[in-house]
Amino acid sequence: MLTRLKRRARQVVRHLRRPAPAVDSTNVIDANTVTNQLNEPHLATEADSLIKRHVTQLDFNGAYLTIRGQAWFEQFPEDDPEKIIKSLILIDEQGIEIAIPLVNAAVKVDKFPQAGYHGAINFAKLNHGKTLAPGRYEMRLQLKQYLPQGWLIRRTSIGQIGQAAKDLNYTTKMTSYAAKSNQTFSLIFEYQLAAQAFFVSSHKLSDINPLENEVADAGYELENPTLRALKRRLLKWWYRWYCLRPIKADQISFVSDSRTSISGNFEFIYQTLQQDATNFKTTFYLKPSIKAKKSFREVRQLAKALATSRYIFLDDFYPLIYPLKIRENADLIQVWHAVGAFKTFGYSRVGMPGGPKPTSLNHRNYTKVLVSSQQVVDKYAEGFGITDDKVLPLGIPRTDIFFDQAKQAEIKTRLQTELPFINGKKVILFAPTFRGNGQQSANYPFETLNFKQLYDGLHEDYVFLLKIHPFVQNKPTIPYEYTDFFYDVSDYREINDLLLIADQLITDYSSVCFEYALLKRPMVFFAPDLADYMRSRSFYFDYFDFIPGQLAENMPELLDQLKHPKIDQTKVDQFVDYFFDDLDGQASRRLVDALNDGFAASTAAAEQLDADGQLRTDDGKVIPDWGRTTKKNPPA
Repeated sequence: MLTRLKRRARQVVRHLRRPAPAVDSTNVIDANTVTNQLNEPHLATEADSLIKRHVTQLDFNGAYLTIRGQAWFEQFPEDDPEKIIKSLILIDEQGIEIAIPLVNAAVKVDKFPQAGYHGAINFAKLNHGKTLAPGRYEMRLQLKQYLPQGWLIRRTSIGQIGQAAKDLNYTTKMTSYAAKSNQTFSLIFEYQLAAQAFFVSSHKLSDINPLENEVADAGYELENPTLRALKRRLLKWWYRWYCLRPIKADQISFVSDSRTSISGNFEFIYQTLQQDATNFKTTFYLKPSIKAKKSFREVRQLAKALATSRYIFLDDFYPLIYPLKIRENADLIQVWHAVGAFKTFGYSRVGMPGGPKPTSLNHRNYTKVLVSSQQVVDKYAEGFGITDDKVLPLGIPRTDIFFDQAKQAEIKTRLQTELPFINGKKVILFAPTFRGNGQQSANYPFETLNFKQLYDGLHEDYVFLLKIHPFVQNKPTIPYEYTDFFYDVSDYREINDLLLIADQLITDYSSVCFEYALLKRPMVFFAPDLADYMRSRSFYFDYFDFIPGQLAENMPELLDQLKHPKIDQTKVDQFVDYFFDDLDGQASRRLVDALNDGFAASTAAAEQLDADGQLRTDDGKVIPDWGRTTKKNPPA
């Protein structure tokens, strides 16, 4: 008797330890539906809720997948899209799910006009803006429909893919960029014809800390971080030492850690100085990057120049100079590399991802900042953490090119030789800004750009030039069969030269739109990640009202707008009028005149008005009016 009881007890324990029977994922019903099925028995049978489905289109473009198809409950016709919800469900090997909503689409199916669906999945951004986590996932189709008795939910495989007659496989790579971790993954898609099942696998290939592993072919010698810190301290010490010497009233220093040639604003200012044969002595201190090596001799020379120059010009971020106190009779002038004010920057981004700390010293010691219009003075003052009176709407020197027809013709002729593939073709220039919080995490989601669709739709008439922001770490991989259409010109330094030969511009959130607007040509703002960008970056103006061109949020819209370019001339004119005070090509001249006058208009001691209302110095020179107070309404 005791033996039988022990045996029975062991059987009970084994029964309790058994795993629960697997749930068929084609028959998942929420709690409300279960209750309703008890009251309505006809909903409880599998046959009554079978899903008819098939995939009509499945396209891969890097880590970007687009899908179209049809799905409906055979026994429950419905024409109200509000009562039908379709989703793709990714399920990993631990049963964790990721739901991807699909968009209903009307189709010509009797009794089931809302059977269609379509969707787009960027696996490089699927995981809360990051890549799909490593693992193997099954992709299921979920159909949810509201019936008088409640919601009916079923899941099934995605079904037959078009005319597929065999298993399908596709492999690509995806990348993730952060300040301390740049990761690369392989992404594998598998379709099993017999089971009509679809699987996605993600595998990590590499994980590199960009702070420790610089690109080997950077083209310059990198500074050791310890030495860089030592040289920062030495520069401050030498600067204080040289501040004991008098300022040289005729000395101008051009300083940059983002270029090695005299180009951009520096070029236009320097050329105007040369034309005037002024007494100014100009010296350039140029490096390709803030991480490029500076010798101890170069650091000392730089400290001397910063301490004794009457004018110091910057054209970008320059961290070495920000801890320094600029001398009373000297000017640190920022001729920023961007025109206008679009996406927020600097101290306008305090509290946002990648924004500065409120206690930061960056930018705060500028004594003058050049901008294109009085309308953006407050934006730059806020962004740089300085007062409004230090922001001068004299214009941006490099925009003078857009008013110099002879110079434009010279540049176009030169580019026809340097870029022979543009000859006989219309030119589309693709010039987006970067994503990420800074240089270490800068990237662009190239998977949103479908090279095949662009080639098929445009290659007969156009060439497509890619000018990618220099911060972007992932470079476009152009398929070899399209290399007679796509050309990467990212290494070409001056984007304004490229704007002159562009018949159309594609950008997104970049300030390049300000300069291109001066040419009055069609622009398309390709922004498939607009919602995400708005959350992480923000803008000074309402994006939809601001952009002086067409908006494309997906590839079909982009392709259609490129094929049928349009321009709202009134809106572009209003845009230009708002963001440029002077449309005369004399920005460089106004700046050099101000240098010659020692920025005399900033004081009232030697000012007088002539009969024509001109502001002049005691010796009769006209003083540019950079203290405008007129405000205009933003372009609508």
